[in-house]
Amino acid sequence: MARVAIRLLTGSAIPLGCALAALWSAPASGAELFAPDTLELNGDLRLVGVDGQESWVDGGLGKLRSGSDGDLRVSPQLGNANLVWRPQFTWSLGATIVGSLQGGERTEAGLSQAYLTFKPMRGTKVAASARLGLMWPPVSLEHEGADWHVRDSITPSALNSWIGEEVRPVAAEATIGTDLGANNIRATAAVIAANDTAGTLLTFRGWALHDRTTLAFQRQPLPPLGEDLTGVQAPYTHPLIDLHEGFAHRPGYYAKIAWQLVAPVRLELFRYDNRADPEDVNTNLEWGWHTQFNNAGIVAELGGGAELKAQALQGRTRMGYAEEGRRWIDNRFRSAFVLLARPFGSFGLSIRGEAFDTRNRGSWLGDEYDEEGWSGMIAGKHEWGHFTGLVELLHVSSRADFLKEHGLASRQRQTQAQAELRMRW
Repeated sequence: MARVAIRLLTGSAIPLGCALAALWSAPASGAELFAPDTLELNGDLRLVGVDGQESWVDGGLGKLRSGSDGDLRVSPQLGNANLVWRPQFTWSLGATIVGSLQGGERTEAGLSQAYLTFKPMRGTKVAASARLGLMWPPVSLEHEGADWHVRDSITPSALNSWIGEEVRPVAAEATIGTDLGANNIRATAAVIAANDTAGTLLTFRGWALHDRTTLAFQRQPLPPLGEDLTGVQAPYTHPLIDLHEGFAHRPGYYAKIAWQLVAPVRLELFRYDNRADPEDVNTNLEWGWHTQFNNAGIVAELGGGAELKAQALQGRTRMGYAEEGRRWIDNRFRSAFVLLARPFGSFGLSIRGEAFDTRNRGSWLGDEYDEEGWSGMIAGKHEWGHFTGLVELLHVSSRADFLKEHGLASRQRQTQAQAELRMRW
């Protein structure tokens, strides 16, 4: 097992190596490979009504997972379906492997996550754990579960939508937690690779709100690019890629501190740096984007089951050669949201407000690519047995001058109403 782990970080192994390593592990005490507790199947069906621009997923410039030609369009859709396998090889060693199917405007299937887990018995004062493989970093306050579904609504915030579409590296992660009196502190650190292009989609399209995620080895489409970028930038991006030959040639990192106070409040701080070289480019014209960001979060229990969540993210991404002291692209981005969720018996209600913007100061892309916007969401859900019903109303308003190049108004507004039935076995 140690040799497999080293290859994942230093050799040519790919995320599927986690699954192979899991299969090669000989069953031992506490092993449970194929049992009801190790397998999960879930999915959802939706009825979606949306107006505004065609979705970015379908080659348009809209902000949402679905889009229209301007008028209201109502259609049934397959949302997401996931098969989760969580084998346990020993009491402390296990794995998580998730295969996903994403429907809607563009149907895709592939590997969502694949990583090994190590959780030794907790000591008297310290608890430790580790993960190795393809995974989402522990940023989002809205997602949960191995399938990384949104808990309180259908659509996550723009902040966490971006994490799902561009920030999902191969990582070797370790976490240590300890109690300090009535407080609990957990520290997480990871070495990461294969996330060199994070920031491409955010720069050329801007922020978006949707629950589609990037699957391993799949690519994300970019909106139509201007003439200056034709022949320079590929019309798509692979978020899971190392641009250097060989794996983990230029590793990045992330780190997190979570502090559970005596009061029912948890504070989180997170730092991410992919350490990509902005001058790296492959034969397909995909570039390295040096992307860094800081994230702060808070979760507070308000009594009566009510919960307040807030996240704020601020970062910067740079790409291309330096001209007169500026990279071709130098994009600074921010997003923050506040979400309030409260149960009313078997029914749950959540409300979220969010603001976001980008600021471009590169030698090629200037302030015409700046964006500012906001969104508001209200959602309700009801759970019974293996089923969860959700309804959601979402409105997003944004402004970006580069839309004029495509014959569109710089101010765009979209409203989306959804009804969803989630199933889980």
